[in-house]
Amino acid sequence: MQTPTLVDLGMRPFFQQQLTLEELEHCSLGRVIEHHKTEVVVLAGNDALRLSLNPNIDGICVGDWVVFNGDRLLRVLERQSLFQRKAVGSARARQFIAANIDTVFIVSSLNDDFSLNRIERYLALAKETNVEPVIVLTKADLCADADGHRQQVQSLDSLLSVYCVNALASDELDVLKSYCRRGRTVAFMGSSGVGKSTLVNGLLGSEQMDTGEIREQDSKGRHTTTYRAIKWLPEGGLLMDTPGMRELQLSDAKEGIKLTFADIESLASLCRFQDCQHQNEPGCAVLDALEKGEISARRLDNFHKLLREDAHNSATLAQKRAKDRAFSKMVNTVQEQARSGKKFK
Repeated sequence: MQTPTLVDLGMRPFFQQQLTLEELEHCSLGRVIEHHKTEVVVLAGNDALRLSLNPNIDGICVGDWVVFNGDRLLRVLERQSLFQRKAVGSARARQFIAANIDTVFIVSSLNDDFSLNRIERYLALAKETNVEPVIVLTKADLCADADGHRQQVQSLDSLLSVYCVNALASDELDVLKSYCRRGRTVAFMGSSGVGKSTLVNGLLGSEQMDTGEIREQDSKGRHTTTYRAIKWLPEGGLLMDTPGMRELQLSDAKEGIKLTFADIESLASLCRFQDCQHQNEPGCAVLDALEKGEISARRLDNFHKLLREDAHNSATLAQKRAKDRAFSKMVNTVQEQARSGKKFK
C-alpha cells in the first residue's frame, strides 16, 4: 500500500485537538503497533520505529497515540477507549490491554469451549469501554448445531451482531470485513485456543500468525499469540491481535455489567425495594420473572457473580491506590523534614 497517513492509522479530531502548537511544530506523532517488555514499536507514516519505554510514562499499550521527539517518548494522548483488567495473579494493579479500539470481535469456538458466561464477561468489558462488540463463533464446520448456538448468543441481546464462521473458509469471513474499513481499528478477544489466530490469518489473507492444533481430549487449542500487535487489513483498517486472556477479571466495570444484563436491570426497577438484591426479598420482580421462565437461572447467577467479582476487584484496586497515596505522602514528609534538618518521628 501507499505510505499510510495519520488518518489511515485512525487519527481523528478527538486526538488532534489534544496537540499543542509546540508539539505540532517540533515533535512527531505516531501510533503504538507493538508492545514488548522494554520497548514499543511506533508507526509514523511508513516508518516503524523502536522506542525504549519511558519510565515516566505509565501504562502505555498497543493502540495508543504517542508524541515523541527523535527516539524519546514524550507523552501518551488521552484515549478514546481503553480495555484494561485487574492484573493476572495476586497483583493489585491494572493491566492495560488495548487502546482506541472501534470494534471488538469477541471470539468463542463452537466446541466444548463454548460458554455463554464467558461471552457475557467479554460483553461487559466491551460495553464498559463503549466499544462496539461483535460476536464471532468459530469452528462452525465442527459443530452439528451451529445455528442453535448462535440463537443462544442472540438471546442475550436482540441487537447484538452474531456470526458463525469457519475461519478456514475465506468467503465466510466477508461478513466481518465491513467492520475493517480505512481508519478503523478492530481487536480480537477470547480465551486461548478459540481460533483467533486462524481468524486473523483469514482476514489478512496470509499466514502471518502461528496457529496450533486442537487437543482432542478437551477441544482446546494451544496458546500461540505471544505479543500484542496491529496489522494492516486489505480493506484499509487496522487489526489488533491480543494474547488469550485466561484470567480475565472485571474491575470498575459495573456500568458495563448493567448494560450487558439490561433485561435484569429493567426488571430490578420494578422491585418493591430500591436496594433489592434479588435473593429472597418479597416483591422482587427479578425473582418473579425467574419463576415465570422469563429469565434463566444461569443468566441471573452470572449477573450476581460478575457484580461480586467487580466489587471485589474494584475494592482491592482502591485499597492499593490509597496505600500508594499514603506512602507518597510519607516520603514527601521525610524529604521535607530532611531538607529542614529535622528528624523524622
